[in-house]
Amino acid sequence: MRITVDVNGEERTGEVEPRHLLVRFLRDDLRLTGTHWGCDTSNCGTCVVLMDGEPVKSCTVLAVMAAGHEIRTVEGLADGDRLDPVQQGFIEEHGLQCGFCTPGMMLSGRALLDRNPDPSEQEIREAVSGQLCRCTGYLNIVRSIRWAAARERADASGATTGSQT
Repeated sequence: MRITVDVNGEERTGEVEPRHLLVRFLRDDLRLTGTHWGCDTSNCGTCVVLMDGEPVKSCTVLAVMAAGHEIRTVEGLADGDRLDPVQQGFIEEHGLQCGFCTPGMMLSGRALLDRNPDPSEQEIREAVSGQLCRCTGYLNIVRSIRWAAARERADASGATTGSQT
């Protein structure tokens, strides 16, 4: 079956079997390996991508279901050489260790900030609650997303910001 999907702002077409998962289409067919595949049961959340701006576990979405939709992967967060504030926040606040869950966490953070530019710690924790991190204990992930929120608010007001610890 031939599908066309908008991936990171670029129309991508491919031949897939009806049962082919979106995570496999992204990783194997399009070579976008930033989307990780972890547990095979949809429990870990490492495969999160944005579909029409909403986080979805790409291991639970058939590639044919993504046809005609906008998919954003971690490769689509940066604007050229300029990192997305969420990506920068993960650097500034040490929001990653092994990095396996990081792409999905970043995308969930981006979706949250797109809906709510000033989320509380609890709202951030809820936004990433469907994703497992076995390294950080989530504190630095929350700080990273809070840093990004503060950075975006400062950029919108014309000010600059440093670390928000």
